[in-house]
Amino acid sequence: MADHRRGRGRSAARRGGGAASAGLHGADTRRGPVPELAGKDARVTAEVAVSSDPRPSVPAVRGGRAAPASVIVNAVVTRVTAPDGTVTRVRTPVLLITQLGDGGRQGKEWLRLLPSTRLRQHGRLAPPRGAGEPFAAVLYADPGPPRITGRPNALQRTAGSLRAGLRAATDGLPPDARALLPGLVVGDTSRIPEDLRAAFEATDLTHLLAVSGSNLSIVLLLLIGPAGTAGRAERGGLAPRLGLSLRVTAVAGGALTLAFVVVCRPEPSVLRAAACGLVTLLAIGTGRRRSLLPALAAAVLLLVLYEPWLARSYGFLLSVLATGALLTIAPRWSARLQARRVPPRIAEALAAAAAAQAVCAPVVAVFAESVSLVAVPCNLLAEFAVAPATVLGFATLAAAPASLQVARILAECAAWPAGWVASVARAGAALPGATADWPGAGRAGCCWPA
Repeated sequence: MADHRRGRGRSAARRGGGAASAGLHGADTRRGPVPELAGKDARVTAEVAVSSDPRPSVPAVRGGRAAPASVIVNAVVTRVTAPDGTVTRVRTPVLLITQLGDGGRQGKEWLRLLPSTRLRQHGRLAPPRGAGEPFAAVLYADPGPPRITGRPNALQRTAGSLRAGLRAATDGLPPDARALLPGLVVGDTSRIPEDLRAAFEATDLTHLLAVSGSNLSIVLLLLIGPAGTAGRAERGGLAPRLGLSLRVTAVAGGALTLAFVVVCRPEPSVLRAAACGLVTLLAIGTGRRRSLLPALAAAVLLLVLYEPWLARSYGFLLSVLATGALLTIAPRWSARLQARRVPPRIAEALAAAAAAQAVCAPVVAVFAESVSLVAVPCNLLAEFAVAPATVLGFATLAAAPASLQVARILAECAAWPAGWVASVARAGAALPGATADWPGAGRAGCCWPA
């Protein structure tokens, strides 16, 4: 009985800790004058720090006419001047939206902004459209170019330069490879046209456009080799060939992981992959027995405590579910297939695709209101090209600052597997009955997109 009470006490303490964390984060969206000014639709002058990559919005059609194009960016208000002239220093998250008056030129200026850039914008504050949003208000900035008051920090400038080099190196590729390769490598989907995006959605290949654990695993594999051999004398990867000890290897892997997050941006799937990778690297460095499932659990717990809004993100949920399926279900299914004389590599690929699809399909049905009937074969056909496209893509990214010509040669090599992935998506989406509607899924309330 005492053990039972202690167990209930620990459970209550964990729930209390999570509730406290969520409450503290939620307080940031209610603290200070910004929420009050938003409730009054007040016009303000705000000094903001950009906290995400700008993204273009899809123009809405109203009465047969398209609304003006806009750019959306997450930001943090650091100083706000109210209509009566009151100036207050704050730190309040907002969603900044600006309409593009002259189209191309202004759009390019806004889309070139990097995280940590500081702006001074005039505009109108409004409340968020939905309850529980991770920002306190929407700042509708006046049309015009961004008014930059401070450059991005050195880290973000370096990351921006690498991303720009990758885009420049892929400029001459065929359309699908040109659009897809930056998305496969660093999650840059700004070039992907709507028809290709729809094909990826119809075939459940959209996870390839969100940088995730598979991308980081491929990068770390080059350094430490397979995770199961990381602690052995005959471990693989570049680390033993460079004479690096286990602890130095763990530190180098940690630095590589942090660089990966900065370049690929801290999206939910990237954060989950990075946290899980860092926990595993810590285990390698300390010489303790490694287990990826506890590493995944620890990563999820730490991230949700640090950023409770991730608990509302479909992308984060799908990333965690897919990883969990690969660690728990896929090995058993692979063993059963091999027991029926299926070749090991084919069995592992089949089991991985089927397990990830099995656990993710119910969640996809909730927000997409449809189920892909070609997801498993399309994922299997695409999987063989993802690793070479990713490795060659990262090589292109690294080579671009030193030699754009070498980077272009590497990009041309990466275009073959990237083009194959796009072809699989288009061919799968074109099949009759590729997707089936799931009635009423949109009314489900278990989760919300972030």
